[in-house]
Amino acid sequence: MALNRRTILRQVIGVAISGVAIWILARSVDVPRTVDVLRTANPAWILLMVVTVFLDVGSRGARWQALLAPIKRLPYRRVLAYTYIGYLANNVLPARLGELVRSHALGEGERVSRPTVLGTVVVERIVDTVIVVGLAALAVVILGVGGTMSTAVLLGAGFVGVLVVALAVAMVSHRMPGAERVTAVAERYPRILELARRLRDGLAVAGKPGTIARALILSAAAWTASIATFIAGGQSVGIELTLSQAALLSSGVALATVVPSAPGYVGTFELTAVQIAKVFGADPDASFAMALLVHAMILAVTSVGGVTAALRLGVGLETGGSSDEPVRETPGT
Repeated sequence: MALNRRTILRQVIGVAISGVAIWILARSVDVPRTVDVLRTANPAWILLMVVTVFLDVGSRGARWQALLAPIKRLPYRRVLAYTYIGYLANNVLPARLGELVRSHALGEGERVSRPTVLGTVVVERIVDTVIVVGLAALAVVILGVGGTMSTAVLLGAGFVGVLVVALAVAMVSHRMPGAERVTAVAERYPRILELARRLRDGLAVAGKPGTIARALILSAAAWTASIATFIAGGQSVGIELTLSQAALLSSGVALATVVPSAPGYVGTFELTAVQIAKVFGADPDASFAMALLVHAMILAVTSVGGVTAALRLGVGLETGGSSDEPVRETPGT
């Protein structure tokens, strides 16, 4: 009950924040002119955006497959399907519940411990955050952007540091001083202790250099596609973005997803993109049109892909399920 109340509260806060973002946008752009810009958008560039979004999600699916490999080797097509299901859930559910949904769906469908799968998702999120902050920092330096933008990047860098330290501590917690005493106390609650151990098994993939190297390479591919999506989106409405500008837009919008919002990041996505584009001197109405197109392409591709994957695998968007029985897998080489 307490968890449901917290989820509902976060959902209400998220919807309120999205509402404020939409209100600010409505006051800072000319909506009729934005509609006119959308009407004249170049279809060829819009088609290219669809392709780059497919490449983006495809690279992220391959990255998750690489992180899962030390636990269980799974076919790429199935991992990609679960990835799409997670995106679909994020599009319709609050509080990034898509991460739990895809962990649950893959664990149930592939007979892998769900907490272990969730551990790999946590590692994936940390890898992604490191890449995002790195991209934003590099773009800020190249473009010479200061003020609020550089402050946000510094805060992001500090957050990355906390995440990396927390991950390292979680991975070696069983070997730290006092661990035996904590374990003795935890043994009074065997269910919780077993869940913690399985979660740590998933987090342990971060300690495999080869696995992390592959994850970083595939992350680079994913973010290259994401940057290309913004470049194509800009071109479709007459905004010519440099590589650095598109990188700052892509990473800035990604960082904004940390802020609670309505499902699909409605409002916060567009407001962040418009505010960043202002730094480059881009026309606000055209920037809003670009943001709407990019966001629409992402939502369309991931929603259609998610529905298709859910139907093919026969799974829903539930995060609950039956008791998580131990599933022992032979680690991959």
